[in-house]
Amino acid sequence: MNVTEEAGVSTYSFKLPDLGEGIVESEVSAWYVEVGDRVDEDQHIADVQTEKAVVEITAPVAGTILALGCPAGEVLAVGVELVCFDTAGSSNEEPEGANEEPEDEVASSPAQPAPESQQGGSKESKPSAVVPRSDPAGFTTETPEGDPAFRQVLASPSLRHRAREAGVNLIDVPGTGPGGRIQHKDFEAFLAAGGELVTGQESSRRVAVHEKSISGMRRVIAQKMLDAKRNIPHYSYIEEVDVTQIEALRAHLNAHRTEDQPKLTLLPFLTAALVRVLPQFPHCNARFDSEKELLSEYDAVHVGFATMTDAGLMVPVVRHCEEQDVWQIAAELSRVSGVARAGKAKPAELSGSTITITSLGAIGGIATTPIINAPETTIIGVNKMQRRAVVIDEQVVIRTMMNLSGSFDHRIVDGYDGAQMIQLLKSFIENPGAIFV
Repeated sequence: MNVTEEAGVSTYSFKLPDLGEGIVESEVSAWYVEVGDRVDEDQHIADVQTEKAVVEITAPVAGTILALGCPAGEVLAVGVELVCFDTAGSSNEEPEGANEEPEDEVASSPAQPAPESQQGGSKESKPSAVVPRSDPAGFTTETPEGDPAFRQVLASPSLRHRAREAGVNLIDVPGTGPGGRIQHKDFEAFLAAGGELVTGQESSRRVAVHEKSISGMRRVIAQKMLDAKRNIPHYSYIEEVDVTQIEALRAHLNAHRTEDQPKLTLLPFLTAALVRVLPQFPHCNARFDSEKELLSEYDAVHVGFATMTDAGLMVPVVRHCEEQDVWQIAAELSRVSGVARAGKAKPAELSGSTITITSLGAIGGIATTPIINAPETTIIGVNKMQRRAVVIDEQVVIRTMMNLSGSFDHRIVDGYDGAQMIQLLKSFIENPGAIFV
């Protein structure tokens, strides 16, 4: 961050900060300001996507935005200028209309009759008196005079250009920016919700092609999955497990839980079973640095839980499961997965796992072959439970059955070891009393 003063102009260069954990670059996923906007100190100006979470960036000073380091969706290296501010006169009151770009201002002219009809326009007829509104980019929006929904359309030239190409009347697009300014994310949300086009012939044929930039959390997920599959030789092992007894125990404990105890799912029991199993397979509770050719085996059991969020797949971590009972594991799992889904997880809550569990929940599935959460060596997949007939002691009985999947880094875990690990885990699940002995 550098301050430069010359000829009465004071500029402040704010560089992309180091967001921790060896991060050398980050994607600017969203801007909440534009060039020319005046901002207050600590005002939220951008969101930056790291490998772990979305980080809110606030203004370090008050002033006017002179330049942005890159468009939203692009990646900046740590230490590169993110925003340049003009801090001269930042203590003065903001002039009226300072937040509006010249391109956003809407010129008005005397009322004139509206066109009798407009092919592909809005479904309701327009009043005869309208106020034509134009912008320098040449896009005209006509709004009924006296209409309660009447408002000036504030939008950048690039957004107006997109609206012209899409045939969208910007007066119909709700704006969430300062003064009701329509931002690109507002426009995209309007289109995603099936916004009505003001031009074009209706047709039952589906001919539209929707291009979507892979950015933000989706870009991070894509890169991590590609790296894991490209660099890790996966070995998967799937076994059938009888979960009748552990489901009965779970139902009993839930029926007698206190108000301050969370509702138990299968995952806390599976985690508690892993705590018993992993000391015999320390290379399955480990992280492998292939560049240094260094395997780190952990005594502590830090379990990551693959969690689907609106932003994409995240892996919040429950730490030191070996020190917790099933109630404590359930409570912490509920907490970290909740903050992850709300987009409020801290980087520390999304890192440091030594083994990962993934479950599709009610969707289930007969079997999965999950991708390892690098640099870990093992991931456990939970599949669908179902009541079905099985043969026990020459008798056909109805049991609750589930397939348990395991994927292993075959550089570290041999096939025999992976199979033994899943078999031992199976024995604890089928005899849940042994978990607590």
